[in-house]
Amino acid sequence: MAAKLRTGGDDDLSENHEINVTPFIDVMLVLLIIFMVAAPLATVDVPVDLPAASARQAERPSKPLFLSVRADLSLAIDDTPVADKAGLAGALDAVTGGDKEQRVFLRADKTVAYGDLMAVMNSLRDAGYLKVALVGLDGAAVGAAP
Repeated sequence: MAAKLRTGGDDDLSENHEINVTPFIDVMLVLLIIFMVAAPLATVDVPVDLPAASARQAERPSKPLFLSVRADLSLAIDDTPVADKAGLAGALDAVTGGDKEQRVFLRADKTVAYGDLMAVMNSLRDAGYLKVALVGLDGAAVGAAP
């Protein structure tokens, strides 16, 4: 009878071909903590005294064209009411003499929804008036009583 005796060559640990991710996770957690501490410090407001601009102010038109959107979504060009959105293009052409390059100053009641204001701006674009300026309150007038 023949018998084979083992001589200890197979008892060695075999090579492990997998990446050990534990040190990688430790490093990533340390970096996460560093960024969590540093991010709020980066958003601190710093008082800065900005210099005055040397550019000339843009020329204001002698008679600006205001398009107003009231709280009830009715439209008015200057003080003249517009019948409906379909008649907006014709009313603007009548006021501007067909000059599509004239800037339209758009002002809206603060209760007008954003979607309704965008619909008016789309109507202006469809009519060919691409120069639109939004009008808001002056910063000093925000707290003032009406």
